Amino acid sequence: MSKYFSFLRAINVGGHVVKMDALRDLFVAMGFSSVETFIASGNVIFESKEKNSAALEKQIEKKLHEALGYEVATFIRTPDELSAMADYLLFPKQQIEKAGAFNVAFLKQPLDFAQMKKLQALKTDIDDFHVNGRELYWLCKVKQSESKFSNAALERSLGIQATFRNTNTIRKILEKHN
Repeated sequence: MSKYFSFLRAINVGGHVVKMDALRDLFVAMGFSSVETFIASGNVIFESKEKNSAALEKQIEKKLHEALGYEVATFIRTPDELSAMADYLLFPKQQIEKAGAFNVAFLKQPLDFAQMKKLQALKTDIDDFHVNGRELYWLCKVKQSESKFSNAALERSLGIQATFRNTNTIRKILEKHN
């Protein structure tokens, strides 16, 4: 059995309220074991015999759509991938400490050249971005609510789906599961 971390888009935002025990039950019904949620924002940790993350994402998306009645983009990472994300140093430490928010967006695949150019156009004096593989890091120098950037703006501009988590959430998940 392999451990996986799934990050779900559209859970407990925008009027899509899902109780965590119901979400756990849905994952158990899909045949996963050792299922648990981490805070009420669509983070589900589970074990599966399946080795193909993309196949797991499709399976979960299909079942959640059937059960909840709306699309739930799913982004899966292994423990090693999540650890690499937490350890990845991309902005100076002082900049991160002063930031109003430091988040990571989970992507299905790395951005192509055209998407990277569009992302660069989203940079401002308060919003900076860095991409590493299937993760996009967003450093917001002010409170996140003061920025004009958002998940919706990213998805619209780049024509992709993504879900954001604060990097502190990623570290807390790892602390609990390592």
